[in-house]
Amino acid sequence: MATEYPLASTSKRKSSTKNQSQNVSEPVAHRHSRRQFLKTTASTVAAPYVLTSAALGSHGAPPPSEKINLGIIGVNGMGRGNLENCSKYPDVVVKAVCDVSKVRRDEVVEQHKASAKAYHDYRELLESSEIDAVIIATPPHWHARIAVDAVEAGKDIYLQKPMTMYPDETLVVRNAVNKHKRISQIGTQIHAGSNYRRVVEWIRSGKLGPVSVVRTFNVMNQGPNGLGHAPKQDPPSGLDWDMWCGPAPARPFNSLLYADSYNHCSFWDYSGGWTPGMAPHIIDLPIWALELGVPRVTSCSGGRYVIRDDGDAPDTQEITWQYDQFTMTWMMSTCNSFAFDFGRGEPARRLGIYFHALNGTLFCNYSKYEIVPEGELLRDKTPPPESIPPSPGHEREWLDSIKSRKQPSCNVNYHWKVDMAITLANLSYRLGRSVRFDSQSERIIGDTKAVEMARPEYRAPWKFPAEYL
Repeated sequence: MATEYPLASTSKRKSSTKNQSQNVSEPVAHRHSRRQFLKTTASTVAAPYVLTSAALGSHGAPPPSEKINLGIIGVNGMGRGNLENCSKYPDVVVKAVCDVSKVRRDEVVEQHKASAKAYHDYRELLESSEIDAVIIATPPHWHARIAVDAVEAGKDIYLQKPMTMYPDETLVVRNAVNKHKRISQIGTQIHAGSNYRRVVEWIRSGKLGPVSVVRTFNVMNQGPNGLGHAPKQDPPSGLDWDMWCGPAPARPFNSLLYADSYNHCSFWDYSGGWTPGMAPHIIDLPIWALELGVPRVTSCSGGRYVIRDDGDAPDTQEITWQYDQFTMTWMMSTCNSFAFDFGRGEPARRLGIYFHALNGTLFCNYSKYEIVPEGELLRDKTPPPESIPPSPGHEREWLDSIKSRKQPSCNVNYHWKVDMAITLANLSYRLGRSVRFDSQSERIIGDTKAVEMARPEYRAPWKFPAEYL
């Protein structure tokens, strides 16, 4: 049954700063407004928020004809695509556009100049009582902090993948969304495609028999020079580079890093590399089809073996996730694009998923799948009947959920299992050893160093929201 979350009351409400974790020695500051932030960095009660009365209908939900007042934080690349996919509907009004680049935000405001206001600081956008929901499409190092601040402010969220970069961030975002009863959708839009639905139906039909291993991969070949090298230069006019770096380590401006989400994946501190960049789309399918939880043991090896450019993320990663009676693997390369049944020869970005079952193998990518029988063991080769309804579109599903108050398919209570597998893998890579996770207590076990490294250290004055652990 879908979880139903009512819209926030129109009465003002305050976010508590009470530390909710017995393992945290002191409370962590909640969201500051920009003006408060300039005055103090001490812990403080967040300013009260009011959800716009225009968004409220009878019985706590807006009627189907009601407008959704939308804001966006981060308007480069996917953010613009998400906004376009939302704003084309007559029940959506774009009210706020935020980006630390004046050029980027002004371009998008111009497209919605009849209704949209420009913001440089996302905290001021979240203070607006006119906004019902926000798209968060910043670089990944910002995702957790902004998502928590948004739900504390009473906003429903569409959060681009990767959901987070660290295991503790995974739990913090999920727990904050649930505490504040917000609607959430993670931007794994391939989940809405028809091909994935057909694969899920095949796996769940039982015709292929038990699946013992799934192999997943994303490969490309950037050549030995990778992205290349950017000249030393100052940030362009109108860009707040310190705010762009935010809670991640500060570094000199680099035009390659700043360019787009493709380039972000070459810089570890701001993305976690290409595994968080693409695995959310790809391992989503086996986790969905097999109804997986969180892996018991995660092992990741790899390194930066070939590519020599301004980046520092691995160009090779191999991951093994151990579940109960099941194993899933991941292969990532940016220096070889051989992709088995999905292409070879000329360098290209390629991906694939292999379900190895007793009676046959199903292999697929985003758009196609094929069944390879194990001889006569696969007795019934006819596709199972279509049972999973088509999606209205990933963004439209989120918009409908804002009105119905029923969570969409890729809400945090589903997607945290995808995200945790990935954040545990990168933790294993950094540690150089396997990481064990107990799904009952939702804790890393038997490794104090892994527990320590599971939580990021945000650059001052930003605070990690540990109160949600």
